[in-house]
Amino acid sequence: MIRDYLIVSKKILPEYYSKVVEARILLESSQCKSVSDAVKRVGISRSTYYKYKDYIFKPSEDFGRKFTISMILDDEPGILSNVLNILREHKTSIITIHQDIPINHAAVVILTLDGKDLLGSIEDLVGDLVVLRGVHNVNLVAME
Repeated sequence: MIRDYLIVSKKILPEYYSKVVEARILLESSQCKSVSDAVKRVGISRSTYYKYKDYIFKPSEDFGRKFTISMILDDEPGILSNVLNILREHKTSIITIHQDIPINHAAVVILTLDGKDLLGSIEDLVGDLVVLRGVHNVNLVAME
């Protein structure tokens, strides 16, 4: 979850952390065709790239604004409406909603939300959803 991360100024980190991000950007933008080319261009070893590539990310300008929550809802009238009311109270905007077909009287719902105007924290929002009748297994899946 979000508690596993820190936001740290790159001024206090070794330079190779920034170079790992640069190499990833070169690969993702197709400026370099291989890891070997990308690491050569930024000046780090392949082993450094592979050691850190899954742990170092450059935040977008909208960092912390978009997030995805999954939950299981009982198949009863009004439960999704109650969830949407909580989202409105927290001033989140819905980007996408995906609801599976109910099986065994429950449906998986995945919401991607824009939290730029979020009142409180994501943990507060999740806490308010967990206590709703008919809402189970609320999880923060991803955050940008």
